[in-house]
Amino acid sequence: MTREPVDRYIRASEVGQYAFCPRAWWLSVVEGLPSAHQEELEAGERAHRAHGRRARAVVLLTRLALALLVLAVLIAVLSFLLHP
Repeated sequence: MTREPVDRYIRASEVGQYAFCPRAWWLSVVEGLPSAHQEELEAGERAHRAHGRRARAVVLLTRLALALLVLAVLIAVLSFLLHP
């Protein structure tokens, strides 16, 4: 009996779930049974989304700070060159 290959990605959370409890992974992924901890899972997803928003904000603010620093250096150089 030959099995057909399954074209899907294995998420890191699945690897963690399997490492923690292979039986829970089997029931969830293979059998399709929902977790008894839906509220906790949803809270975790909300926390991950909030963290992602904060991480993107840090990147944007860092880029803005760098752009402002470059602008300040340019203004200082121009000021020095134009008013010796």
